[in-house]
Amino acid sequence: MELEDRYFDSAGVPIRYVEAGRGEPLLLLHGFSSSLDEGWVERGVVADLADRWRVVAFDARGHGRSGKPHDPAAYGPEMGLDALRLMDHLGLGRAHLMGYSMGAHVAAHLAVHRPERLHSLVLGGAVGRLDWSPADQARVDAEAAELDLGLLSSQILRLWPKDQPPPSEEELRAISARRLAGKDPLALAAVRRSNPRQVVTLDRMASIRLPVLGIVGTADPYARDFERVRAVLPAMRVVTIPGAAHGNAVGRPEYVAAVRAFLAAHPMEENEEPREYASPACSLHELDPAFRSE
Repeated sequence: MELEDRYFDSAGVPIRYVEAGRGEPLLLLHGFSSSLDEGWVERGVVADLADRWRVVAFDARGHGRSGKPHDPAAYGPEMGLDALRLMDHLGLGRAHLMGYSMGAHVAAHLAVHRPERLHSLVLGGAVGRLDWSPADQARVDAEAAELDLGLLSSQILRLWPKDQPPPSEEELRAISARRLAGKDPLALAAVRRSNPRQVVTLDRMASIRLPVLGIVGTADPYARDFERVRAVLPAMRVVTIPGAAHGNAVGRPEYVAAVRAFLAAHPMEENEEPREYASPACSLHELDPAFRSE
């Protein structure tokens, strides 16, 4: 597809986005160290959905052709606010929202804190940064330190398919170099260091009253988190893709087929506006320690 690059200012950070199709708006949030091109366009997702929906995809700050601050304070809740600001820029009261991996973490955080702006939610490959443990913090610290050196070794190993032998040190360096080519590792390290500011609790996930679809590969280490969320949010439908790993589930035909069926089953009203929710909803910064100290 030939898509026109567009930009808008999101609180001082230029954000690149593209649009395709007409109909109900569907906002797409890609994964970590990816871009709208790598995550959605090149895998055919935008083309496959643009026949029925108005698909809007954007490069997350720190990624693609969007702005790349090196300060972790520029990320965290700001990544969800970028989605809301883009909706405001386009005059959209509400939209379907789909995120994959990092994009799903951001989408879950947004659904917990600003559900009135969303009509439905698709969580691919991840279901939110659930709670936060010392082990989670140690992982983030280690992965950010590696990114400072231009490496993704720990992340690659963490998300490697369960049914395949892990890569060697030499292979890890080659994969890191390939995935980080043309990207800004210091901006990505800042994104990683901001992860604790996107944490959601299972209790807050249980409060979601939106239609929710989860999609995950059976070889994805995140698959167990989908079961944790479904235990508290039984209305969430979970589709598993046999044999799919974290890195290739989006490219499987089952992924788009599940999304199309879900969106078709939950249509929006024309010119749908934000609605009030009885469940807890608050500022994206509510649980952010940096915000509380201001």
